[in-house]
Amino acid sequence: MHDMKAPGTAIAELNGNASTGTRARFPVDFLFRKLTGAVALLVALTLLAIMFALVDEGSHALHVFGWHFLVTTTWNPVTGQFGALVFIVGTLISSAIAMLIAIPVSFGIALFISELAPRWLRGPVSTAIELLAAVPSIIYGMWGLLVFAPWFGNIEPWINDHIGAIPGIGLLFQGPPMGIGMLTAGIVLAIMVIPFIASIMRDVFMITPAPLKESAYALGATTWEVARHVILPYTRTAVTGGIFLGLGRALGETMAVTFIIGNANNLSASLLMPGSSIASVIANEFTEATTHLYKSSLLALGLILFLITFVVLVFAKLLLLRLERDAGGKA
Repeated sequence: MHDMKAPGTAIAELNGNASTGTRARFPVDFLFRKLTGAVALLVALTLLAIMFALVDEGSHALHVFGWHFLVTTTWNPVTGQFGALVFIVGTLISSAIAMLIAIPVSFGIALFISELAPRWLRGPVSTAIELLAAVPSIIYGMWGLLVFAPWFGNIEPWINDHIGAIPGIGLLFQGPPMGIGMLTAGIVLAIMVIPFIASIMRDVFMITPAPLKESAYALGATTWEVARHVILPYTRTAVTGGIFLGLGRALGETMAVTFIIGNANNLSASLLMPGSSIASVIANEFTEATTHLYKSSLLALGLILFLITFVVLVFAKLLLLRLERDAGGKA
């Protein structure tokens, strides 16, 4: 006969085995938790180290010029006069142009892939969009300078004659047909950030529950009405995050903007005129900074760009938290 164990003994053995397994797993879980915490701490320390280095190196220029550094347009290394306003405005305007173009185009691409495209076409189009994100920024810059800028220069006379003649906003589209300038930089930046925003929108659009969309279609809604009243409300948190991800990419872009923005250290009301951004002036002049004040001024510009990006990300996080809270309240 088989050796039968009392129920209490069997349960005790099972508990003992479970306890042994728990003790065996405990060191691994403990080490994994500590490792992930250390990696997260390393990221935070790296961010603080970058900010500390920028503050330390740029403090001399900020001490010499004070708050006037932010509102002065003069940038003259010969006389030692430096102001950041031209580059701050150039960074913000070029990024704004990029987002005005990229957001609706990305939405259209994502909606086409998720709702309108035949199944056999979704894969190739999605792959093409993702490949655009893999193209190095300097390639975009070379393409913009050698291909897009000459072509756009031929379009600018038409822009001058038609859009430039409109009262009010026409002032933004008047200028010599050079091809390079703020508008050109904004368009190329838009092409660069579209893959990031479109990919995120496409992914979240495709995971929207099918019953929600099918119910709207069954009630007679059009594709646009489904996108506006069903898909966007359901995915607005992720869509907002994708938009701010693209904005962060546009704010910090260097090489592509350097090639096509014109690198002129002056302000102009026309978007067709050359300008400059924080990233482009640092890339152009950092190796030429022969004086401590000159180098400190460039690093102060880097600190300003760091703070602009940080403020954008903080605003994005607060907006996402608000959207999540509103969604939770409506649920």
